[in-house]
Amino acid sequence: LDGVGPVSPECAAQMARGARDLLKTDLAVSVTGVAGPGPDGGHPAGSVWFGLAAKDGVRTENVQFAGDRPAVRAAAVEHALGLLLAAAEAASAKTR
Repeated sequence: LDGVGPVSPECAAQMARGARDLLKTDLAVSVTGVAGPGPDGGHPAGSVWFGLAAKDGVRTENVQFAGDRPAVRAAAVEHALGLLLAAAEAASAKTR
């Protein structure tokens, strides 16, 4: 993505879309951000963008997590898995 940094909604969306297309899955999630210990590229530590790609499109979300590097990384993984679970449950409800 020309002119767009890695910590951005555009990057998160492209990563999720690319993973879904490459793996031929119904859902894909991406995570990009700054775990710390300090800021990077003008983004504060704990700033994380998520991308969620589904059949009906891609959405992004930004979350600011607190804590040290391991805490931010753990919180980001937990949040990403929550996004996937919620999307899978919503898709399952549509097919019932």
